[in-house]
Amino acid sequence: MSERILIVDDEPHILSALQRVLRNGLKDAAGQRYAVECFNEAAPALAMARECSFALAISDHRMPGMTGVEFLSELRRIQPECGRIILSGYADINALVSAINEAEISRFISKPWTDFDLLSTVRQVLRIRELTLENQRLADQVRQQMGVLSAQEAELRRLERLEPGITHVKWGSDGSFILEDPGEVKL
Repeated sequence: MSERILIVDDEPHILSALQRVLRNGLKDAAGQRYAVECFNEAAPALAMARECSFALAISDHRMPGMTGVEFLSELRRIQPECGRIILSGYADINALVSAINEAEISRFISKPWTDFDLLSTVRQVLRIRELTLENQRLADQVRQQMGVLSAQEAELRRLERLEPGITHVKWGSDGSFILEDPGEVKL
């Protein structure tokens, strides 16, 4: 399974341009193309992020409903290891400071971009993420060897990185686990 990149922008032509550049110009460590998921609104993108993991998220800053900073801040809470880039056609220093402080973005890309600069930036963010994950894995391995972290805890951390939310089980009062919210109506 190839890794995923999440793109959120309310402009369809921007989404298709980003998707084209990333699908054609980027491969993961195994030589596979990244799966690129595109959304024109933040809420469905967050719903998808609750179900599957992403290596990287790129978000426009100014969008209706939720700003890019708000979106990436929430995504950071759901998937802390996901790389985050904000994209904007406006040189707003306050927005940039907010993106750095609140969403802990890795990079800021201004519109319009050049494909070379975009791909270079994305590769840097993905490489930093890869090194960070490897560092965490090695640190967990050392903690296991020292007896500070159990094998079960290490496996739970690994599974949570692969499938966000998988280790958070809701239990019923009778000891059973709840698969879905009984208040939700499925159509």
